[in-house]
Amino acid sequence: MASDVAVSRGGSRRTLIRWLLSYSTFSVPQAAGPIIFALLAIPITGDPSNGAAIVLVITVAQVVGAVPVARLGRNKNAVSFLKVLVGIRILALAAVAFLAAMGAAFSLLLAVAALAGLVNGAAFGYLRSILNYLVEPPRMPRALGMAATLNEFTFVAAPVAASILGTIDPVLALLVLSILGTMPMILMPRIPHAIASRPVEGTGRMLNPPILLWLACTMANSAVASSIEIGAVSLAIDYGFPPEMGFIFTVALCVASVGGGVWVSVRNRMPRRLVVVFYLILMSTGAVLIAGRLSVAVTILGAVIIGCCLAPLSTYYSLMLDVLSPPHRKAELFAMSRTANSIGIILTSAILTLTSLALTLMVSATVIFMATVVVVACPHRSGPP
Repeated sequence: MASDVAVSRGGSRRTLIRWLLSYSTFSVPQAAGPIIFALLAIPITGDPSNGAAIVLVITVAQVVGAVPVARLGRNKNAVSFLKVLVGIRILALAAVAFLAAMGAAFSLLLAVAALAGLVNGAAFGYLRSILNYLVEPPRMPRALGMAATLNEFTFVAAPVAASILGTIDPVLALLVLSILGTMPMILMPRIPHAIASRPVEGTGRMLNPPILLWLACTMANSAVASSIEIGAVSLAIDYGFPPEMGFIFTVALCVASVGGGVWVSVRNRMPRRLVVVFYLILMSTGAVLIAGRLSVAVTILGAVIIGCCLAPLSTYYSLMLDVLSPPHRKAELFAMSRTANSIGIILTSAILTLTSLALTLMVSATVIFMATVVVVACPHRSGPP
């Protein structure tokens, strides 16, 4: 860790801005994926819902490949390995676009798309681990808060861009937005020191109870947020609105999340455990309000409450995983964090697909409530206070 701090002191504000832009553009293909893949599926299968199958394949592949792929780069320069992974992803997505343009079999699109997902989780792990070489620990909350804010902008703007470009040509839309996702290859500066430290005896264990707890909390956060994002159209229909009005719930969530990210950046402090418990209780309350489906106003209020808590909690989880991680396995653990996030999305999307909106919202509320209970009940087992 001392070497990380020494390196970070040489980092400049300009370098941090380049990392932030890399972080925000990295997620463009994922944020735009549901719309683009739905549009791509129409001329091939005639059913836009088949686009969800591509998203599912990419997500599952990400879960499978995150840690094994991240482990391959353990002794390599983190920036160089990140660029290799991002390069593989753009090649895979370009191949999907080419196959779609040629009218290839949908199963072939699924197979190629899986390659993009296979490297995505590991790429995120290395992208997040690089921040340790650029920012001193006292400034880390502010940097992560800014990253969370920019990420929310990405998840608001990318679907809009996908819709606009997709009406012209879905293949063009996939290519343009996938190229945007390669910005880390251009923006990330060279950092010769960005090589994981050698293992120290007794520090190799990664999945200990404290780490598992914060990974579970990451999954719970994702499940709650994705239940709103994925269920937005169903919520609108449930209240008697046209499907396109579902955006009111996702916009409320995203705007509040941006506000939460700004708060974390301005405050620039790692919150105490008691404050984190308060955030978890608030998020549980918001999830219960949405699951109750009492009215549109109450549902929007629940989305706002959840959105306000997302950035502070996700920043805290990231900081805790950073503290608890073995020095030579940070990229792997951050890749696993991305995996936990994906599992939350898979959980809610699968429940909504196979059952009902009511059960989906109830399960997401239960998951975040259980996470809250465990954090309250086991403070001495969850790492530093």
